[in-house]
Amino acid sequence: MSKRALVSGAGGFIGSHVVEALVRSGRTVRAIVRYNSRNSWGWLDHLAADVLKEVEVVASDVRDPNGMRTVMKDINEVYHLAALIGIPYSYHAPDSYVDTNITGTLNILQAARDHSVERLLVTSTSEVYGTAITAPITEAHPLQGQSPYSASKIGADHMALSFHMSFGTPVTIVRPFNTYGPRQSARAVIPTIITQLLAGAEEIKLGAITPTRDLVFVEDTARAFVAIGDTPSLIGQVVNIATEQEIAVGDLAELIMRVAGRKASIRSTSERIRPDRSEVERLLGSAQRLKAATDWSPSLSLEEGVQRTVAWFSEPTNREGYKWQIYNV
Repeated sequence: MSKRALVSGAGGFIGSHVVEALVRSGRTVRAIVRYNSRNSWGWLDHLAADVLKEVEVVASDVRDPNGMRTVMKDINEVYHLAALIGIPYSYHAPDSYVDTNITGTLNILQAARDHSVERLLVTSTSEVYGTAITAPITEAHPLQGQSPYSASKIGADHMALSFHMSFGTPVTIVRPFNTYGPRQSARAVIPTIITQLLAGAEEIKLGAITPTRDLVFVEDTARAFVAIGDTPSLIGQVVNIATEQEIAVGDLAELIMRVAGRKASIRSTSERIRPDRSEVERLLGSAQRLKAATDWSPSLSLEEGVQRTVAWFSEPTNREGYKWQIYNV
């Protein structure tokens, strides 16, 4: 009998890829999408028919505790990815981040405890580390809330770990570094660059171009979730997903232009610059814990992943709705 997995945030960028990876691993999936009047399932609407037939889609909201108790019935494993993620928007609406990221995670934890689930993976972010004090960044690195978003994720992480220590809830904190690839929203740097280039822009507008990031292709991130879910020894631990390589944003833009075969100048605009002490200047992750516990390793180089991503965005129907000409927060 296959395991039944629940995925919150299933209609999103990473969530939809995790749903695919779980189905390919032999699981059946109950996918939570946030209710909307159009009955849009987000990126789940774009999954292949052979995958979608193994997915039960349920409209709910992690901010609703009764909804979480209801959808978690008869579930073996929970992959909690639902979150508000935009850093600039967190400056404007921090209350929303507390409601979704902290209270929403609490609702997931309480429902998982009530239903005695076998595994609960709570998705964190490399942003909780802030600018690297030591590199590569291990799971023991100090946590620094340099934005309301990262502070809310730190709160969610500690709430989850407290349930493991207090109640034995089988929690693992999964901490991806900067995931990229097909389906990513325009608020992220790689889609920002690609969509401007493909629209014919002669000038690419960005924020700061000196910060470095450790970029993980989304299919590798999804494989890591499955590998962690298959590894009970990681219960109670925090686990990074990282390539152990870094690149500056400006150099990344040059790489994307080379892959896309297009050239443009780069300009940092004031509206895209984060407050000085809020900008995370360096993210370079260690994946040694993940590699020691599983057989996971990145399958693509950054250039190969960028090629795959540019190819996906080069299909006009995949760019529908991307507002390349504005700053997407």
